[in-house]
Amino acid sequence: MRRSLLPFLTLAAIAAPALSQDAAPGSNPIIRDKFTADPAPMVDGDRLYLYVGHDEAQRDEMFNMKEWLVYSTTDMRHWTDHGPIMKVSDFKWAKKDAWASQTIRKNGRYWFYAAVEHDNTHPGKAIAVAVSDRPTGPFVDAKGSALITNQMTPKGTHSWEDIDPTVFTDDDGTSWIAWGNRQAYIAKLKSNMIELDGPIREITPPLFEEGPWLHKRGRFYYLTYASLDRATHRDERISYATATSLDGPWTYRGELTGSGKYSFTIHPGIAEFKGNWYIFLHNATLAIGDLNGAIGRRAVTVERLEYNPDGTLKPVVQTEAGVTARPARN
Repeated sequence: MRRSLLPFLTLAAIAAPALSQDAAPGSNPIIRDKFTADPAPMVDGDRLYLYVGHDEAQRDEMFNMKEWLVYSTTDMRHWTDHGPIMKVSDFKWAKKDAWASQTIRKNGRYWFYAAVEHDNTHPGKAIAVAVSDRPTGPFVDAKGSALITNQMTPKGTHSWEDIDPTVFTDDDGTSWIAWGNRQAYIAKLKSNMIELDGPIREITPPLFEEGPWLHKRGRFYYLTYASLDRATHRDERISYATATSLDGPWTYRGELTGSGKYSFTIHPGIAEFKGNWYIFLHNATLAIGDLNGAIGRRAVTVERLEYNPDGTLKPVVQTEAGVTARPARN
């Protein structure tokens, strides 16, 4: 079972979200006809694409995720549903769990990285890579085997540490992948995007739990992630660290935002779109039919992301209005 979540099953069962499917376009949660999680934005031209996992948990299920979906927007308020881009069964060597993913464009193609459960030949979580000529797919297994398996990170403490990939291409054209649960790892990718180019290094920042996201603005690299102080908090929050090189050292900058309402997990995805920066998250406030939000029924949200003059991030307040609210004046 993912992490030590048994104590939270009762919480999932009694959570009582107040939101329904009807709301102003662009308000949170931004997708209201399906439960979605682990948002990963990608900007391509004048459109922002959002890749998400599809939560299908029923009643007291914790996670039931079989496929990945993609939506797109040109105005951050109206979202087009492009349907499923892949199912976990499309990776013939994987047996379940369409967990967090990210897509990037490179060399005129779209590369999709995702966490899955490997079959018994390599037990534990693994990272898959798929490719497409279009951002909306269809995507196909680009390697025919896992890019990263649990056996490649032998110093880890558990079988699900190899999850939540984030992929980033630096100014020099070099692409990197980071991932992890409790331990955070980073490695360089070869130009073919389906092999590692060098060793795996651990870069675990303080309170790191999972869900890393890499981006760059100006001279700073940012590592944003789901954090958990197990001594004081029950739910994940979002923290971040900065560096002037992907080789580190990484400087811990503290908490960026609190937990997602009713949700034990939270997962950041960051993008600049049409001159503004945004952070995508998830909570569990959505109700669809007789199903309330819960650990396995989450809903994607988005808020504006702002920077201080010194490059640090301004704290993010999670709201129902989201991007429909009037921007704060500097």
